[in-house]
Amino acid sequence: MSIATKTGDNGSTGLMYNRRVSKCHPRVEAYGTVDELNTAIGLARAAAQGSFWQERLLAIQKNLITVMGELATQVEDLPRYAKDGYAVATPALTEKLDAIVREIEAQNVSFKGWSTPGANPGSAALDFARTVCRRAERRVCALQENHQLENTEIIVFLNRLSDVLWLMARRAESDRPV
Repeated sequence: MSIATKTGDNGSTGLMYNRRVSKCHPRVEAYGTVDELNTAIGLARAAAQGSFWQERLLAIQKNLITVMGELATQVEDLPRYAKDGYAVATPALTEKLDAIVREIEAQNVSFKGWSTPGANPGSAALDFARTVCRRAERRVCALQENHQLENTEIIVFLNRLSDVLWLMARRAESDRPV
């Protein structure tokens, strides 16, 4: 089977369980922006110096796949999604991010006021990922406001992730090894 299915040639795309919606549907905007975030984090991981960063960023990317799958499922299909054994965003995912925050803050990362991205390629990539994360969060909040989001833990996860990326960027600005 070819990757070029041509099913989207009419401006529609597929969600889970063979649902079709417009490519500009708010749900597609939400999971598409999370996909962009995953790519931005992949860029940051590629620029990362050391396994500390690479391991944590890869784990976050894997959790984003969980978030994308859930976002690509219409609310009415979520019981079937869960029954089929697909993972959903849980407080445990957010707790993993909280652990990273504690880990970085224990390294005495200092920050005052606004940061200016671009101190080095690694920190710039992390700051870019952070801004994409904030956009993804806004897209998911739009779903919630339109009663198209059942699991609000996704918003909590994305909010915490932007904090993690900000802290990682500040830490990456220093020359101290992790």
